[in-house]
Amino acid sequence: MNTRRHVVSVVGDAALADPCRVQEARELGAALIAESFRIVTGGLGGVMEAVSQGAREAPEWREGLIVGVVPSYRASEANRWCDIVVPTGLQLARNVLVVAMSDVVVAVGGGSGTLSELALAWQLDRPIVVLGREGWGGRLAGKCLDARGDVPIRGCADVAEVVAACRELVGRRRDAGDVGSGWRSLPGAGGQ
Repeated sequence: MNTRRHVVSVVGDAALADPCRVQEARELGAALIAESFRIVTGGLGGVMEAVSQGAREAPEWREGLIVGVVPSYRASEANRWCDIVVPTGLQLARNVLVVAMSDVVVAVGGGSGTLSELALAWQLDRPIVVLGREGWGGRLAGKCLDARGDVPIRGCADVAEVVAACRELVGRRRDAGDVGSGWRSLPGAGGQ
């Protein structure tokens, strides 16, 4: 029996400044920890920091539940709320690790970095949930990115809806196998 905690990777706006959105991200972190999820982020500021802080402040928090995967070799770059810091030295390529570690990816707003993480999640067949209507997450909610998947990106209006979606979708993760192998099954790709 596998007793591993399920992992939710939270991606989003690294420059989050709106106090209401910061509070919402903190509430998301606390709610995910309360539901026994482990949280992975890119370890830096904005959404990553707010989610990590909320998770750390949750009564259910335990050491090791918040992982920050930072782009440099400097663990000191991570926000202070991360329990475990993975200093990758991979720069933008660290997004692959953030997504690959997950059972579900949750997006909160976000720019081009978030867009890359959403595309990677789609390619790696990770369920995607979006909180709110801002950024790339909001733009892509309700859509399938291409023919390799048939479960649209799930848009959610509030934290409770995100957590419920994560509980529902956590079992839908399938390991993608070969990196990028999904293209082989697309019509006209010559794979089958």
